[in-house]
Amino acid sequence: MRTEKKISQTKYLLILYVIFFQFFISSCKDSNRETIAVGLSTSPITLDPRYATDAISYRITRLLYESLVDFDEEFRVKPQLADWQKISPTHYRFSLRKNLKEFHNGSPLTSEDVRATYQSVLNPEEISPHKGSIDMIKSIHAVDPNTIDFKLFYADPLFPGRLVIGILPKELISKKHNFSRQPIGNGPMKIISFKNDKHLKLKRLDDNKIIEFITLKDPIVRVLKLLRGEIDLIRGNLPPEIVSWLAEKDSIKVKKKKGSTFTYLGFNMEDPLTGNYYIRSAIAHAIDRKSIIRHVMGKSARQAEALLPPEHWAGNSDLVSLDYNPDKSRRLLAQAGYNDSSPLRIIYKISNDPFRLRLATIIQSQLKSVGIEVEIRSYDWGTFYGDIKEGRFQMYSLSWVGLKIPDIFYYIFHSKSIPPHGANRGRLNDYNVDLILELAKFEASLDKQALYYKDLQKYLLDILPYIPLWYEDNILVSKSDIKGYKLNTDGNFDSLRYVTKNN
Repeated sequence: MRTEKKISQTKYLLILYVIFFQFFISSCKDSNRETIAVGLSTSPITLDPRYATDAISYRITRLLYESLVDFDEEFRVKPQLADWQKISPTHYRFSLRKNLKEFHNGSPLTSEDVRATYQSVLNPEEISPHKGSIDMIKSIHAVDPNTIDFKLFYADPLFPGRLVIGILPKELISKKHNFSRQPIGNGPMKIISFKNDKHLKLKRLDDNKIIEFITLKDPIVRVLKLLRGEIDLIRGNLPPEIVSWLAEKDSIKVKKKKGSTFTYLGFNMEDPLTGNYYIRSAIAHAIDRKSIIRHVMGKSARQAEALLPPEHWAGNSDLVSLDYNPDKSRRLLAQAGYNDSSPLRIIYKISNDPFRLRLATIIQSQLKSVGIEVEIRSYDWGTFYGDIKEGRFQMYSLSWVGLKIPDIFYYIFHSKSIPPHGANRGRLNDYNVDLILELAKFEASLDKQALYYKDLQKYLLDILPYIPLWYEDNILVSKSDIKGYKLNTDGNFDSLRYVTKNN
């Protein structure tokens, strides 16, 4: 692994220097633009918060829309558009705060807009992937323009934290407005243009500053455009060697913060190979996560054993780590009927992001060392993500971002949450998982709910529908004239609301 580290570092720096030289001989002049430009590795799939599930879409819709509630850094729910009171275990009243901003089309935000937004999510014809997280809602009543009553089928102490979907105008919902491309919210930014899915421009409403999101899939191109001043900052998705190299430059600032973004290997549980527990367990024990984190990721991650980090109030800090044990992996493969003369062959799907592809090739090499032959298939983000949602895979890698409340387990693992009704992309259908989730769902005590979720995380680590890999740090690489960007645990883009640029 040390040799791999040195070779990979040399390779990336050589590539960087070559392209750097070719790029700069044509022009060395910084851009004179007045915008703040962000380089993205992938484009947002949708700007409609009712359908946003990928990381970039989620982070950008937070700038365009506001929701009834939000979360602080300790995963505690807090008011955003509204305060609330618990009238009974199945009755919550939300009161819109005074002096709310209008929607970007000039219409006021009222309780009717809240009601229409959540009814559209609950409407089975709309097929929102977030429906399952709020299906305890029995009725929504707009008491007056500033008051909304939610009545539930059953008591749910987590309920206020579920209302994080951005609010849309009722009138445009009824007209089937295309919020995916033409978002109309009441957030701190409004859309200016969205060209070719690769260049999104937003305007910050308090000072009219233009914020650009430019999709540049190649990390080297992102870095060079940053050095030339064509973009101002990059959030993550850069090889660690290049981040270290950039940190030494006077014109560049690098910030890091421990994050909660959960990266994992996912499996198709309906596939005859990856649906076999012995095979999944053999794969888990063949991956040397500690070495990858140390030598390939530059210690910019921490090992994970569950979806929620151990510091979360529903996290489980007592989980026993999946150990790197190649001998155990070979024994498990033998139990599944595979050996050197009859090797296991698996197809591993991944996006074409260069660093993700690099990590995949290292995992491929580690699996090969125990007798598992892995064929890597990489695709552009849209094709890859579409295949995962449709179940067209055996094994894949992805990350979960922005996880706040433990109802995410229902959304990801319950048998009723298979897409498009949720994110059970691996098609897990396990009686014990469903039972624990149902017990937690109907438990009125948060303390007892936490115990159910702790038990669930232990059980998931036993059956391995996912192999937990790591929680990735949040990294900001920016020009030195960018001021005020604060990194958050979940990696959101909220700091773009107030970040400044000293021209």
